Amino acid sequence: MTFFSDLVRCETRLYNALNDQMRDRHGIAASQFEFLRYLRDHPGARVGDLAGFFAIGVGATSKGMDRLEGRGLVRRIPNPADRRSSLLELTDAGTELVNDAEKTFATISGLVQAALDPEQLQATAQALRRLRVALEHDKIGTPVG
Repeated sequence: MTFFSDLVRCETRLYNALNDQMRDRHGIAASQFEFLRYLRDHPGARVGDLAGFFAIGVGATSKGMDRLEGRGLVRRIPNPADRRSSLLELTDAGTELVNDAEKTFATISGLVQAALDPEQLQATAQALRRLRVALEHDKIGTPVG
């Protein structure tokens, strides 16, 4: 229980710190930054791709894209392989914003680096990666629908 509690409390505090910094410096939430970064790094992604990666519902992901599209940061383009879906791409403004916000993200990740020595950081990263792969493989925590 201590491991789980520590893991969740660390994630919550780091995510809250990131959210505060993103809102203050860039006018976006941490979740919006994550969506924008995913789209930058995965051109031509669909809503379902983001939902799967972030383990959240398709409806919530679509609403998130609606908000980003409304701000002129993302656009939907017809999917030539499937007329029922759209591909998502960053606008120039979205690309500029996510690249600028990446610098803010680096300051938050610096908090982790300051608390752990390089060996601890590497061991923690490897352990979390293994845990994540196992959870994803077994589809644990994947929303239905």
